[in-house]
Amino acid sequence: MSGMGSHQSHKMLNDEWLTPPELLKKLGHFDLDPCAPIKRPWDMADHHYTREDDGLIQKWFGRVWLNPPYGRETVKWMKLMCKHKNGLALIFARTETKLFFETVWDHADALLFIKGRIYFHHVDGTKANANAGAPSVLVAYGQENVEFLRTCGVPGAFFRLIRENREWIGEPQS
Repeated sequence: MSGMGSHQSHKMLNDEWLTPPELLKKLGHFDLDPCAPIKRPWDMADHHYTREDDGLIQKWFGRVWLNPPYGRETVKWMKLMCKHKNGLALIFARTETKLFFETVWDHADALLFIKGRIYFHHVDGTKANANAGAPSVLVAYGQENVEFLRTCGVPGAFFRLIRENREWIGEPQS
């Protein structure tokens, strides 16, 4: 379940896509991936919940890596991340959506809008032929994760979210 829907199609062809290992390496150590594929060529965290475990009903712990199934299920995973408040999530950068307003703008601590589009990997480890089809953003929950994003070296634009009278202040990153 770790990943996104079909790359450039409205029809969900596959909901198991892996985060590129070079991106994961820059983000530090994770204790849990609650929506990992059953078979995977690399681990995203020390512990994994798969489709068989149903990470939506399991207890989350430690620093969480969340690359949720993209589509209608994304909001369920993101709401759990809001409650957990310790980890990083990788989602599409669709900032105007209800999902973003419900789980990011009012709950996250920082954002890193990734430069370019990600090429996810198939569960056998091979890189997808097409990019994700939309821009992606890393979303930090918890102050330690803000620092991970700020210093990780992933190209993009970093924004620390400061909520004063519902205004947000951004900080560019090269």
